[in-house]
Amino acid sequence: MGSGEIQNTWRDMENTILVTGGAGFIGSNFILQRMERDSASIVNLDKLTYAGNLHNLETVANSPRHEFVHGDIADRGLVRGLLERHKPRAIVHFAAESHVDRSIQGPDDFIRTNVDGTFALLEEVRAYWGGLAQPKRLDFRFLHVSTDEVYGSLRPGDAAFSETTSYAPNSP
Repeated sequence: MGSGEIQNTWRDMENTILVTGGAGFIGSNFILQRMERDSASIVNLDKLTYAGNLHNLETVANSPRHEFVHGDIADRGLVRGLLERHKPRAIVHFAAESHVDRSIQGPDDFIRTNVDGTFALLEEVRAYWGGLAQPKRLDFRFLHVSTDEVYGSLRPGDAAFSETTSYAPNSP
């Protein structure tokens, strides 16, 4: 491999985004739009539960810029390995159990994924971030995307939610 190829590989690694829950409705649309709009490579970590559907990503399934990884955000070893191997500049976290009726009938899965899984992911990302050089630390982003089940609902004309919006969940 020549030096130009090494630089291109490194540049690609620096332009990688790790997406969790990328086979779900919102996550897959994010991936499709992101890949259409810029040159970022996407590592898509999804457990493929009831909400995940790889058919959502058929148009990018063979793209060298999209890598699907079947796995759980609570698997710290898997997450650590993905961070070490791909060195993403950002994490976009969509993975969650999100159907209210399911949360009432089977709350264990919700605690396991939404609380324990998110905590495991955050801890691995914090360790990864702590090992980055200062300029890369400043540029690194972790975005946690959630639903109206956290902030409540917006009515027409309401201001958009922000980091200071009070929580107003719609279910226990």
